[in-house]
Amino acid sequence: MINISPYLSFDGNCEEALNFYQSCFGGDIFLMRFQDGPMKDQFPESQQSLIMHGEMKNENFTIMATDMQGPAGHQPGNDMSNILTFDDESLLRKCFALLSAGGTILEPVGQQFWGDIFGELRDKYGKKWKMLLPLNQPNS
Repeated sequence: MINISPYLSFDGNCEEALNFYQSCFGGDIFLMRFQDGPMKDQFPESQQSLIMHGEMKNENFTIMATDMQGPAGHQPGNDMSNILTFDDESLLRKCFALLSAGGTILEPVGQQFWGDIFGELRDKYGKKWKMLLPLNQPNS
């Protein structure tokens, strides 16, 4: 099984946006701040309370989001990607290999510090895809 969700990038107002989406759609919010992650020392004090990863989940869909920006910073229009959530690692790896052909691997598939299997790529058309196999479920 594969589920698809939007992954939105914000310029410092991720938590506000997820609270707004929750007010529109209901559901629960999970937030991980930069200060709670293993890379916290790589961010200035002014960014410690920003959102490294957030989710707004209801019974029908999930919106994932972050305040994390790439080297070019926040760029409206390039601030959304798709995240595919898998329940089978071999299927994730197959889809990753197929989608990355002719594109760029941004994060090779592997186990991440939070415990899940994850990889990220930009396909040959310039679209960003994140692929996830949840192994650890966050506490909501």
